[in-house]
Amino acid sequence: MATPSSPTTPSAATTAKVTRQPMALLGTVAPGITEWLFPATLVPMFNGLAQLGLVLFMFGVGQELASMRLRDAAPRAVLISQASLLVPFAAGTLVALPLMDGYMENGGHPLAFVLFIGCALSITAFPVLARILSDLGLSRTRPGQLSLFAAAVGDGGSWLALSVILSLAHGGDPVPILGKTLAVVALVALFLGPLRRLLAKLPDHKAAITQKPTLMVFLVVAVAATATLTAALGIHQLIGALLVGLIWPHGNRAASAAVAPLEGTAKTLLLPFFFLGFGLSVNLGSLHLDGEAGLVLLGLLVVATLGKVVGPGLCARFTGLPWSEALTLGVLLNARGLTELVVLQIGYETGIIGKEMLGLLTIVALATTVLTTPLLKATGALRKLPPNPPAAQEQPPQSATGQAPKAPPLALSGVEGVSERRAGRSPE
Repeated sequence: MATPSSPTTPSAATTAKVTRQPMALLGTVAPGITEWLFPATLVPMFNGLAQLGLVLFMFGVGQELASMRLRDAAPRAVLISQASLLVPFAAGTLVALPLMDGYMENGGHPLAFVLFIGCALSITAFPVLARILSDLGLSRTRPGQLSLFAAAVGDGGSWLALSVILSLAHGGDPVPILGKTLAVVALVALFLGPLRRLLAKLPDHKAAITQKPTLMVFLVVAVAATATLTAALGIHQLIGALLVGLIWPHGNRAASAAVAPLEGTAKTLLLPFFFLGFGLSVNLGSLHLDGEAGLVLLGLLVVATLGKVVGPGLCARFTGLPWSEALTLGVLLNARGLTELVVLQIGYETGIIGKEMLGLLTIVALATTVLTTPLLKATGALRKLPPNPPAAQEQPPQSATGQAPKAPPLALSGVEGVSERRAGRSPE
């Protein structure tokens, strides 16, 4: 679903606007103007439009995750993707332990807080990463393809972990929690099994494109109904939109035609309301970074960066990549961007983290994203990366006809297709 102009891929200008936090700055300099421009009576409407934009965003993330081909992935790609998720997650949970007393909300669930920090630091923003790769011309390099694959797998694992964390945060009797957990597992199995196979039978020919209005209405209803269902089960409504994105036919012309009209609407009208609401809820100017909060911010930033750069980087080096490519891979995976901002907003709304921790983690998310390109240029990694050559050592198995199946060198066919679409080309 996502293209360089889609709602799931914020442009560099959009990221820069978020980085500058205009709403927080305006509120600090002239709070009266902020209240006049954005009266409290309009905030609920903004939030509603923002939620609609986020639902479409998560649908797009699900579409991109569905394009990955984990079954055919090289062992190296699988190992790197696990290191990209588990190493920063473990490091984040450890750094969160001493922060519980000062930064956990009153009445909050300690385990949910610790796990949430780990989850937040383990995220790589898949849409933002794909745009960075396209802008830097890294889409066809080995680190570029591996980073996209690792980000896709990591995003899936992070959202799964977040659903468990939200269940813990709600607390209560363990029996209902167990019942809801089983219901969620059954729902996921239903979507990824029978429903996915059913939707795969949609006609894929030019005549089927005439069904676009019907399919578009069906898609909107399906996303809304699934989001409502997952919210009723105790996990966030965005998980439901993600599930619909995972099962919506990828590459089907009729299905793609139904998605296309929603992309422009979400990008130009709906998703900006999320940045507006996020800017109104986060006031970075209220953080006192000259004391303890400054040390906490530094610690979070160092742990977040080392967890993403060192963990996957060393794994890539030990599996045969040169140091320059391993370093590039780690730096690319350190981009968090919009995906982490969405997760942070969820954590704040559910009471897992408070305003101060929300502000600190927002700075971490923005800093790690903005520093991605400068770090690549500073290390000279961009000058050392050749295009991904034909894999002489990782040839895919031949078919019965004696010809190798068509796939990129690392057998990450979904990754190459996504990268080419983001660069404005159609995958072969």
